[in-house]
Amino acid sequence: MRALRLFADRDARLVDIPPPPPPGPGEVQLRIRAVALNHIDVWGWRGMAFAKRSLPLTVGAEAVGEVAAVGEGVEGWRPGQRAVPYGAITCGACRACREGRDNLCERVQGVRGFHLDGFAQELTNQPARLLVPVPDAVETQDAACAGITFSTVEHMLFDNARLEPGETVLVHAAGSGIGSAAIRIAKAVGCTVIATAGDDGKCEKARALGADHVVNYAKDRFEAVARRVTGKRGVDVVFEHVGAATWAGSLLSLRMGGRLVTCGSTSGVAAETNLMMLFQRQLRITGSFGAPLSRLASGLARMAEGVRPVLDTVAPLDSFPEALRRLESRRVFGKIVVTL
Repeated sequence: MRALRLFADRDARLVDIPPPPPPGPGEVQLRIRAVALNHIDVWGWRGMAFAKRSLPLTVGAEAVGEVAAVGEGVEGWRPGQRAVPYGAITCGACRACREGRDNLCERVQGVRGFHLDGFAQELTNQPARLLVPVPDAVETQDAACAGITFSTVEHMLFDNARLEPGETVLVHAAGSGIGSAAIRIAKAVGCTVIATAGDDGKCEKARALGADHVVNYAKDRFEAVARRVTGKRGVDVVFEHVGAATWAGSLLSLRMGGRLVTCGSTSGVAAETNLMMLFQRQLRITGSFGAPLSRLASGLARMAEGVRPVLDTVAPLDSFPEALRRLESRRVFGKIVVTL
């Protein structure tokens, strides 16, 4: 079968490998139909694995497939049924897993496509407990964006930031996969959205997605705009994933008691924080990584209601390396999906 394998830093090749064995007890074999690209793929491609891994490694951390076969003891799954796999191989037994906080698993084996063989292959075996069914109303290419993109945004906005209808949220990097999804999801629940982007073209696309106010951060100070459009009050929530370049301005954009949730640091991992402002204004800062399994389901439900991911490009599997380079250069608006 075909698989996209990483042989060395920035050296990914489409090769033939043996198919997996039949699914074991508690497993489902998936025929992968589409894989969505993420910055975690870029990190792995650059060699930024942050943990031991062996090369060659099959890439791809976010995907959708169809059930090809089920193993002994598996109930509720049938051949042909579409499913989104959870990217982390969790233990399922620790306290966090038992409480439905899968992304805090104490004995996680790793993330597929990053530490473990990923989904950019025609067939793969996956624990049945780490699969979520795709609603009939959701297109397969859209469902490919549920495992990381929509679930991450749902977890950030609702589990961590506790976003409520009628609030104002500042969404950074509107052209990214999670930024574009955050705009659509926040608007769907009745929020006012201020979005930032690095060029006028992306700003216009963010406005077309429904953003109420858009800031080209290469030209204007987004924190000044955020305070102006809120009558100097500040925003309720900042959706942060840029890092050092936007950190100080993000904190300045918040109202008294405002909430900042962050899941990324693409512009740098170190940033100064004004501690006096933090405690005097009673700001809340929350780190967010991945999402619990339940948020894959809520993300798919959101898609079924009509809140679709923004797809920049849909391309065949052999274009994956080129797509990674394009994602790294930030010449995208929304998600890149490759099909098998």
